[in-house]
Amino acid sequence: MSDSNLDGALVLIPARMASTRLPGKPLADICGLPMIVQVAMRAREAAIGRVVVAVDDTRVFDAVSAAGFEVVMTSSDHQSGSDRIFEALTKVDPDGKAKFIVNVQGDLPTIEPETVRAALRPLENEAVDIGTLTTAIDNEADKTAPHIVKIVGSPISDTRLHALYFTRATAPYGAGPLYHHIGLYAYRRTALERFVSLGPSTLERRESLEQLRALEAGMRIDAEIVDTVPLGVDTRADLEKARRILSAKSN
Repeated sequence: MSDSNLDGALVLIPARMASTRLPGKPLADICGLPMIVQVAMRAREAAIGRVVVAVDDTRVFDAVSAAGFEVVMTSSDHQSGSDRIFEALTKVDPDGKAKFIVNVQGDLPTIEPETVRAALRPLENEAVDIGTLTTAIDNEADKTAPHIVKIVGSPISDTRLHALYFTRATAPYGAGPLYHHIGLYAYRRTALERFVSLGPSTLERRESLEQLRALEAGMRIDAEIVDTVPLGVDTRADLEKARRILSAKSN
C-alpha cells in the first residue's frame, strides 16, 4: 500500500462447507488444488499482510493446512461471513495487533491480487470505517437484475465513491453510470467489532444486504472503483470457467 499506516493488514478468508448450489465448494478442484487454497494464494500474492482461512469443517481445515496456509476452526452456526471472520479474529489475534481486517470471500479463486489491495485504499481516509469495491455496470440486463447489488454513491474522486445506499433495485434514477457492488470488505478493527455487535437492521432485512446495517448505524463506507467484477464461483458452470481462467494463466 502507498500509505504505510495501512501496513500489516490481516486477511481473513471465510470458507463455509455447506453450499446448496455447489456442495463441498471449498474443496472443489481447480488446476490440482482445492478452490479455497487458490483463494488463499491470491490473497498471499496481494502482499498486504498475514493470511488466515476461517473454516467450519475438518476436511477443509486439513486441506488448507496441508497447503501450508494458516487456518482456524470456527463455528458452523454463523449466519454471515462477517460473523465467521470476527470469531477467527478473536482466535488468531486476541491481542489486537491487527488494526485492519480484509474479508476475502472464499469463492473468488481468480481474483487479481491488485483487486484485493484496492479494497484497503479507502481506509487511507481516517473518516472511513469500511472499504469495499465497485465497478461501473456496462451490461444493460445487469442494471435491472435484482441479484446485481447496486451501490448508490457520491463520487469523491475519479476512483472512489462515498456509499450512501446499497440496493437490488435500479438506482439511482436518471442519466449517468450505475455501479455494481463487489462484496469484498476492508474494516478498521474497531468498525468490525462494532458491526458484529449490532443486530440486523430494518433495511438490511428488507434488501437482504448486510452492509446496510453499517450505514443505518451511521458508519461510513467508501468504495474503490475497479475495472471488473471478480468471478464468484456459485455453480458448476462458474467452476468450469474458473478452471479455464487459471489453466490459461498457468500455461
